[in-house]
Amino acid sequence: MPPANRAEYERLRSLDPLSLAPHARAARFIYLNRFCFNGIYRTNLSGQFNVPYGGVGSGAVPQDEVFRKCSSRLRTAKLINGDFEKVLKHAKKGDLVYMDPPFAVRARRVFREYDPSTFTCIDIARLRSWMERLNSAGVDFVVSYAESDEADVLRKGFSYETVPVRRNIAGFAAHRTWTNELLISNT
Repeated sequence: MPPANRAEYERLRSLDPLSLAPHARAARFIYLNRFCFNGIYRTNLSGQFNVPYGGVGSGAVPQDEVFRKCSSRLRTAKLINGDFEKVLKHAKKGDLVYMDPPFAVRARRVFREYDPSTFTCIDIARLRSWMERLNSAGVDFVVSYAESDEADVLRKGFSYETVPVRRNIAGFAAHRTWTNELLISNT
């Protein structure tokens, strides 16, 4: 693994991942995730990863055994890349679906722009429709969402619990605040 320092981080971040072999692309992603600010994933409008270096205190690269265990488990997993509707179409009775969409909250600024295709209020309506479909099909679900008017739309008719969460995205620890999220469920 390359050394953990700003110069190496920026060099790896500047590489076009599509120019790399699959194993090198995976290694780059793990390195950047471990040493970027707060372990977040965000891209610019060109689709390029643009999170700044977080320092060596950001984390450590997992030991080889962790990768072996993950590899073993992923061999039997089905991964789907796409809109949440594409994924939810596969849900069936007996499944438990956990949904944690980006927040589309009009009343206040929340970090939600992970890439150029943001989650909007139109997506709230689509998500609500899918919650109803899953419920009718006997599929259990839990949705985590910021306490907001939009969450009120999602929770109507379902059980929910308000839980305090600490936001760790702020650049300075003093600006990291506590806020409420709703855990909305049909179970």
